Amino acid sequence: MKTNQDSTETEASAKKAEKPQAQAHATVQTETNQQLQPDSPSEEPALQEPPSFEMQIDELKQELAAAEQKAQDNWDKVLRAQAEMENLKRRSQKDLEDAHKFALNSFAKALLPVLDSLELGLQAANGDSEDVKKFREGSDLTIKQFEAAFAKFNIETLDPKGQPFNADQHQAMVMQETADAAPNTIVNVFQKGYMLNGRLLRPAMVVVAKAPEKQAEEKPDAQPKNDQKA
Repeated sequence: MKTNQDSTETEASAKKAEKPQAQAHATVQTETNQQLQPDSPSEEPALQEPPSFEMQIDELKQELAAAEQKAQDNWDKVLRAQAEMENLKRRSQKDLEDAHKFALNSFAKALLPVLDSLELGLQAANGDSEDVKKFREGSDLTIKQFEAAFAKFNIETLDPKGQPFNADQHQAMVMQETADAAPNTIVNVFQKGYMLNGRLLRPAMVVVAKAPEKQAEEKPDAQPKNDQKA
């Protein structure tokens, strides 16, 4: 009896020992099956469809339009830069020409009072004596030399007596009423003017004619006759 009991207990112990091993083997088999089992369709990555031919054409058209616009913008910049360079070149050339033309501007202005004094002295030299004649001849020769030098350097004299008044070249000093000249005509020149290469050095100081004002003669009204008494 005792032997049977011991055998029964041994078998029970063996079964208890085999049970955890079976459970561990089942767990390992389950994990292996899960690893080998393919993913479900919901977990598969979605495949991207290639862009259609029309979409590729539209993208290429957009890129071409952008490239053409950029090229046009660059061309406009080149044209503007070229125009600015041409304008700068013309301005520089004009400034250089003006510098050559009007380099004598200040020097010519400084000579004008000297010439004015010679002309005034010549006008004031009256008389028939030999000294006066020599003075007049010398002054006249000097003035002619001035005029020749002025002509050489394109200095033009403005002596506008009898000409219409020009505000760009003349300076009106007096307005004189006269019936012998048309209105706005220069009747006298106080001081000559001068121009250098078309630019005004000094305006001519002049007297300008204007129409005389007609004053109506005031006549007394006729006195009414007194009524005769009957």
